[in-house]
Amino acid sequence: MTWSAKQYSTFEEERTRPVRDLVAALPQREVRTAVDLGCGPGNSTEVLAQRFPGALVSGMDSSDDMIQAARKRMPGVNFEVADIATWRPTQPVDVILANASLQWLPDHATLYPRLAQQFAPGGNLAIQTPDNLEEPAHRLARETAKDPRWADRIGDVRHPARHGAIDYYEMLQPHCSRVDVWRTTYYHPLAGGAPAVVEWFKGSALRPYLALLDAEQQAGFLASYLAVIAKAYPALKDGSVLLPFPRLFIVATR
Repeated sequence: MTWSAKQYSTFEEERTRPVRDLVAALPQREVRTAVDLGCGPGNSTEVLAQRFPGALVSGMDSSDDMIQAARKRMPGVNFEVADIATWRPTQPVDVILANASLQWLPDHATLYPRLAQQFAPGGNLAIQTPDNLEEPAHRLARETAKDPRWADRIGDVRHPARHGAIDYYEMLQPHCSRVDVWRTTYYHPLAGGAPAVVEWFKGSALRPYLALLDAEQQAGFLASYLAVIAKAYPALKDGSVLLPFPRLFIVATR
């Protein structure tokens, strides 16, 4: 799959609000080093740098397009193309931020404890992941993927497994002195109705499906998906739609 920084940033204000809430929950302390895992186009890195202006902040992402956008946004910050699954810091860092990135990786029971061992004593691991696999947008994508026109290509596409708050607490608690977990549902007003919902998910959840289809199939898939999305997310009186988006937050302290 390839990422499009332009597509992802279409709803940048809405996508950045959760990371602002996450970073604001980090304890106020001296932070010398901070890293943004899965930094995307740099919007989350910018929030991190504003929260800890004296820290040496860096970012990494597996997408070259995202890294190029991040470098343009914050030319004084070190950004690199790298894989979270194999990332290891040269020395423990004070803050590790993973905003809307870890949901793309498998085996969280191994990944989360490993990350908890990468930050310094007294440091923090801050994670935010969408908690929406059973929301209509995801369920309807899976159902639309079973259409005979393209089921042989995408009928079995699944996002990596995610877990509940208790599971993540138990994964991290043995490695941390404190683990704070909470869930928030944002209601994003999107101008343009159902097509705006489709545009939102084209930049994230629909990518695994679209990546396996040719141009004609993509058009057919998106048209079918739009038809069912319009029923699941009815337009308000002004033509906009209110998109509920639940997210899970974790701040773990070493």
